[in-house]
Amino acid sequence: MDRFAKLDKYLMVLIEDIMRKQQVARISILGHIIRRLNKRRKRRRLQNVLRYSILDRMPAQIRHMNRLVRVSDTDCLVNLRMDRNAFGRLCGIFRQLGIIRDKRFLCIEEQVAIFLGVLAHHKKNRIVRFNFLRSGHTVSKYVHEVMAAVIKLHNKFLVKPEPINAGCVDWRWKHFQGCLGALDGTFINVLVRGEHKPKFRNRKGQITTNTLAACDRHMRFTYVLPGWEGSAGDARVLRNAITRPNGFRVPIGNYYLCDNCYANSLGFLTPYRGVRYHLKEWGPDAIRPQNPIELYNMRHTKARNVIERAFAVLKMRWGILRSASFYPIKVQVRLIMCCFLLHNYVRGEMAVDPLDDLINTWTGDGSAADELNANDYVDGIEATTDWNRFRDDLAQKMWTEVWINVDLNN
Repeated sequence: MDRFAKLDKYLMVLIEDIMRKQQVARISILGHIIRRLNKRRKRRRLQNVLRYSILDRMPAQIRHMNRLVRVSDTDCLVNLRMDRNAFGRLCGIFRQLGIIRDKRFLCIEEQVAIFLGVLAHHKKNRIVRFNFLRSGHTVSKYVHEVMAAVIKLHNKFLVKPEPINAGCVDWRWKHFQGCLGALDGTFINVLVRGEHKPKFRNRKGQITTNTLAACDRHMRFTYVLPGWEGSAGDARVLRNAITRPNGFRVPIGNYYLCDNCYANSLGFLTPYRGVRYHLKEWGPDAIRPQNPIELYNMRHTKARNVIERAFAVLKMRWGILRSASFYPIKVQVRLIMCCFLLHNYVRGEMAVDPLDDLINTWTGDGSAADELNANDYVDGIEATTDWNRFRDDLAQKMWTEVWINVDLNN
């Protein structure tokens, strides 16, 4: 009996093994059939799709670039915010310095045009890749490469300020001898993660970064510090700018015009508080200045308004500054810096900036800084009695000159 029981058990094991092998073979056959069917379907789909290689796209890409930069200055200005000569010189700078190189299927001109299109109109990746017939990876790659190249040239694009001298004939600035320009902060919308939104929320409730900038009387920026949270005060940002290594440098004896968000301290001249100041308070129907303080405030606001106009032109030119972009916050800060630098380049290369007419209706090398000692620069922003006395003397001098001119005319 034991022998028959062992034989039955052996037969059962053998039958189970045979059935398992048959099941595996059946599954393998079904898988093979399914793969063959999928290949057949894929082959049929590919037969209905036209082949579209890189070489096939090149004529359309060349036609698109010709329309952008080789037909008229109007098309180039509308799409890239600079005329054809300025665009060609910018590409020539990159090529000459070797910061950007021509690729096998992508020249420097197209790389720069992709980047300028993103800044000028805040185009998304999928829109740019459709217009330029490139992949999304290619667009993203060269946006970052050109952005890094522009930042590398910051010493070339930032302007070295020149103080107002006694021979100045500009009626807005001739009263402020030794002045380097105007300084202020501006809010630029950014996109940040949820946990960072409270500190980037400004006093108006918007998610922004507080960007400090200084410009000369020709609306060219001499210093830019982007990246501070929108909740940070202007004075705090300025204090950080003048104390950081290689930061904002104001030589002793010179100064910038500021508003009342800052203290009237050495190197930063502010208006008097509690006295009418803004341009709308000095309109054609307004009462003329009645004392030295009012006269000083009127002339101060007319000169300092250059920084407000510079910010307006900047945001008109680069659409990416008018709304938050979907890049990481570090990339957004670098894009903001590129907008300031390219603004300076356009102002320097184009004899006539078409945005000047719009804004009128709206009513350097860094190595030179090492030649002076640290004590030759302003190192604090606290109000001082000497600087208040300097402001009083300047206001009284303006008032005296007005009455001298009145007596001479009479």
